[in-house]
Amino acid sequence: MLSQSMILSFEALNLWAILLAALSSFMLGGIWYSPVLFQKTWLEGCGLTELDLQTSDPKMTFGMAFLLSLLASVFMAMVIAPSFSLIGATAFGAGVGICFVASALGISYIFEQRPLKLFLVNGGYHMLQFTLIAFVLRIMS
Repeated sequence: MLSQSMILSFEALNLWAILLAALSSFMLGGIWYSPVLFQKTWLEGCGLTELDLQTSDPKMTFGMAFLLSLLASVFMAMVIAPSFSLIGATAFGAGVGICFVASALGISYIFEQRPLKLFLVNGGYHMLQFTLIAFVLRIMS
């Protein structure tokens, strides 16, 4: 359980580290969901086509994705204690990605009867996303 002393105040946050962590997370998503890695599997699992991607508003889509990455980075910066080692912070980030985000996605995907491949793509991204955010935050502090 997090104690009051483990949660940093907003004034104590390293805003440059948070910005870099958010940017790293955002860039990871760009690579993860690209044709180089999992775009085809992700599109099939979602029932989307490349045409669907072309008709969406990229400013809105990517702008909101970055803002949400920024929000996740601010939260992680607030809960990663300064006493965490690099390995401890990174493991904490992986734990958040697996135990909170991927497990929540998994519950939804089971009831929505979504494909396992889609869960593995999205859950894998979020596990790496939070691991990366924690890693960047720790090395920048």
